[in-house]
Amino acid sequence: MRKIVDRRPLALAIDDSEDTLATYAFALELEGFRVEEARNGREGLQKAVDLRPDIIITDLSMPIMDGWETIRRLRADGRSRHIPIIACSGWTAGGGLNDTSADVLLPKPCPLDMLLFELRRLVYRRAA
Repeated sequence: MRKIVDRRPLALAIDDSEDTLATYAFALELEGFRVEEARNGREGLQKAVDLRPDIIITDLSMPIMDGWETIRRLRADGRSRHIPIIACSGWTAGGGLNDTSADVLLPKPCPLDMLLFELRRLVYRRAA
């Protein structure tokens, strides 16, 4: 029997809000992505290393391991440093992108049109 391989790009969404994860999953699947979810930074870090997603979308303010630490560890690890990261947070006013090492910092609640634009730009630029 032949195994069917799903070649759609994989997005990893990391957020402690079930509603946010459901919204991201719905929008990203409509956009043609497979979606894997993590509910905190520690879980997201492990899934990023195990699954090697094409892109990561993360909240910054989460329990157990926040998004700042998650991104710092992803960037320090050779297995994940190349993965584009979009950070979505209400903390966009002070510090921002330079403090996170994310490729893009979007306000939260994250406008889906902005999220999908940046997602396409980062994933398809990398594939080209």
